[in-house]
Amino acid sequence: MGETYEAAGVSIEAGDEAVRRIGPLVKSTYRPEVLGGLGGFGGLFDVSNLGLDNPVLVSTTDGVGTKAVVASQMQKFDTIGLDLVAMCVDDLVCQGAQPLFFLDYVAIGKTVPEEIEQLISGIAEGCRQAGCALIGGEMAEHPGVMEPGEFDLVGFAVGAVDRDRIITGEMVGAGDVLIGLPSPNLRSNGFSLARRVLFDVAGKSLNDPAYEGAPHSLGEELLQPSVIYAPAVLAAIEAGSVHTVAHVTGGGLAGNLERVLPDSADAQVDASTWETPRIFTEIQHLGNIDEAEMRTVFNMGLGMVLAVAAEDASNIMATLEAGGHRPTQIGEVTPGTGQAIVN
Repeated sequence: MGETYEAAGVSIEAGDEAVRRIGPLVKSTYRPEVLGGLGGFGGLFDVSNLGLDNPVLVSTTDGVGTKAVVASQMQKFDTIGLDLVAMCVDDLVCQGAQPLFFLDYVAIGKTVPEEIEQLISGIAEGCRQAGCALIGGEMAEHPGVMEPGEFDLVGFAVGAVDRDRIITGEMVGAGDVLIGLPSPNLRSNGFSLARRVLFDVAGKSLNDPAYEGAPHSLGEELLQPSVIYAPAVLAAIEAGSVHTVAHVTGGGLAGNLERVLPDSADAQVDASTWETPRIFTEIQHLGNIDEAEMRTVFNMGLGMVLAVAAEDASNIMATLEAGGHRPTQIGEVTPGTGQAIVN
């Protein structure tokens, strides 16, 4: 008998079984606008009944980075999909867009249907939290390139916003209040540095305590899923004048704030107004990392920042609290040149 795809390391049967397993997970995310079902060559979504006068589509894409390595080492695949959804949908809301639908791409060394089911279960949970439908995806087995148990996860999200309600940052002005939403963990950013410090430099294992006195392991700490802010931020936009929104990912707080500030304004941030989670100080201490480097690589405890009209700040903070978050006033906007200054 000649060579086969199976002999080359790709199992069509395992792929079919994985698709069968994820079908109910995908359907659990559907919105009324989804047309058709799983198995077509493209996902269909009807945008005609969104209640928007002049809808503009907004798209984002992202991955989970080397957090996937930790999930592989832990053999725990059911939460990292939440990170993937968060990275994409929380970018969408920075322009005022409601998430509509999501697609994923899974590259894996060897298809194990149970592992694929776990990965997609996390993505589906993230989509349910964000209010978007998982309408398609791709699963690719890469034998010889990736080892069994290794995977990479990438996502693509589409949202919509009325043209006259797009958040551009142009409305930001002196006197605006800066509201921060806490992040209890690393989310999906800075893992290459975190892994180097914790494992290569400090010699820790995933089973060690996350830090002295921690009730959980380092592996559990690192795999905590990202908070999904999108629904609460959308509610805040409805509750008052939100002038700009920054998703704090790679580049840190200052770097991402500066992306959404006009040239005429500065963001003055007081770092003492929120608590930095212990994992960040642990990484900084073990790696002897400069404060400026930490603030550039990691979110340092804030996942999202809104600049809002001062007269609406109280109402917006109440709305964010109702959405399950603990908003904090972290500073204000002053006349300037488009800089974010963190003191």
